[in-house]
Amino acid sequence: MNKGMRGVIGRAMATMAMAITGMMGLLVSPALMAQQRNPAQVIGETVAERTSAHYRFERFVVTSQDGSRRWRVNLGIPTGKAPAAGFPAIWMLDGNAALIEFDDSVLEELAQTTPSLLVFVGYDNPLRIDSPARTRDYTLVADESESGAVIGGGADAFLETLERQVRPEVARRAALDAGRQTLWGHSLGGLFVLHTLYSRAGAFQTYAAASPSLWWKQGAMLGAPEQQFIANNAGHPARLLLMLGGGERAPDFSNRDMTNPRVLAHLKRVSGAPSGAAAELGVRLKQVPGLETDYIEFNGLSHGPMFRASLMRTLHLVGGIRDRSGEPRP
Repeated sequence: MNKGMRGVIGRAMATMAMAITGMMGLLVSPALMAQQRNPAQVIGETVAERTSAHYRFERFVVTSQDGSRRWRVNLGIPTGKAPAAGFPAIWMLDGNAALIEFDDSVLEELAQTTPSLLVFVGYDNPLRIDSPARTRDYTLVADESESGAVIGGGADAFLETLERQVRPEVARRAALDAGRQTLWGHSLGGLFVLHTLYSRAGAFQTYAAASPSLWWKQGAMLGAPEQQFIANNAGHPARLLLMLGGGERAPDFSNRDMTNPRVLAHLKRVSGAPSGAAAELGVRLKQVPGLETDYIEFNGLSHGPMFRASLMRTLHLVGGIRDRSGEPRP
């Protein structure tokens, strides 16, 4: 084989590799693989169990009407006097996992800058991540799992739970400023944040969608839901923080068992959106009247580290604390 032919083949292989990378979507990541390897990881003690001079914590449980689903809400309430309009609130999905990212220094700085209610919406168990429950709650339409089982599709029901059960209980326990509400979520949680923006833009004022799983159901969120929102938003004011790790654009599959049919089936599922889908979505949403869109990309970060980085950046942008997005968990 001559040198020119080798060059042509080399370029073709590189192009093919880039195409495969783009097909694999946004969620193949160390964090996802860690969850698959250790689904029983527990949260242990958090700031909710420790005494703080800056926040007091209360906990309540919300149950579905049929009694089959239970959500645990940890509510952080600033110890200072509430503003006349009430406290702003930062709502966090995967609340059990989000609690782990807080320490007393974060609470102290929040209390001194923008005292906010901290609403950690998790599940009533000790798990850091409850994968089956979040898959059910954070996705608008059902899809098939790698085994062929039907999963997901409960986002509207979960949104009703937040609006009709959780929010009134939060307001009963603390003075709540209904005009200063932020919703943050990562991965499937980021997808749910976008669904909430699209379907109920007035429910929150700031929507922080981190590494949204736009691949779900072959990119269903990139179709009719987005188009209907763009057509019908009619200048309703809201702020969107759309965040992605730079490493998510070219995920590393070197440690995946490519001979495992379940792995291959999963990679096929997450090929529902190209690696640049989030950035392109940010460009489109910047054109929506009334919607202030910030697309933020974290250089080099993969999907897993984006959980903490995006949460800390949201606290910085919304709560006014210093930016801890580049710092490891305490």
